[in-house]
Parts: sequence; C-alpha cells; structure tokens
Amino acid sequence: GTIAAGEPISVPSAEVWRTEAIETIQLTDDVTDGKQVYALRVKGLSMIDALIDDGDIVLMQPAHTADNGDMVAVWLKEQQEVTLKKIYREPGRIRLQPANSQMAPIYVNPDVIDVQGKVVGVVRKL
Repeated sequence: GTIAAGEPISVPSAEVWRTEAIETIQLTDDVTDGKQVYALRVKGLSMIDALIDDGDIVLMQPAHTADNGDMVAVWLKEQQEVTLKKIYREPGRIRLQPANSQMAPIYVNPDVIDVQGKVVGVVRKL
C-alpha cells in the first residue's frame, strides 16, 4: 500500500486499512529481526529530515500504541485518512509531527486517531 508523508491521504471506508498486496518485496530475517511486518510506499516529503523520502518503503510493525517520538502510521478517523508522522502526547491533544522543518504539525484530539503501526525499517528508493 501507500502512506502519506505530507498531507494525509484518503483511505476508502475502513477502520483498519487491510488490503490485498499491490506489490511485494522480499526481505531477509535479519532485516525484519523476526518481527511480523508489512510494507508501505511513502508518498510525500514530510519525513525527509528522518531520511525517509518520497518513493521509499517503510517497514511497519502492527501496533495500536506508541511512545512519544515513535514514527507511526496514524488513522485519522474523522477525515478517513492515514498519515506517517512522529507522535507526541501533549495535555489534551496529540501532536503529529512531520520530520520536515517546512511543514507544520497536525494537532488532534486523542479520540479521533488510531495508531496502526510503528516504523521498524526503511527500504530506500534507488
């Protein structure tokens, strides 16, 4: 699948966006460290300061919780969109922080998001 690293992208009506694989990549066990992972192609430039560029593939470990500073795929329930950002809990809100100084963070109520997975690796576009 694809994950937005910039403006969130729409995902057709699904609480959890599970689909048939559009493309596949083969990874060795040393890359995945024995973890169950799925891969998403990055679309956008919001994570370039974290060395994740448009067209790269992020390896995601399924997760529904995250620590401050974790890079996560987040489902924005009201917008029916998903985005890749660093997550920070602040009093009364969640800050979804891009890793690009040219882009502003997204602030949301904790009740309107679901963490879908944590980034555990990156496959660079050549």
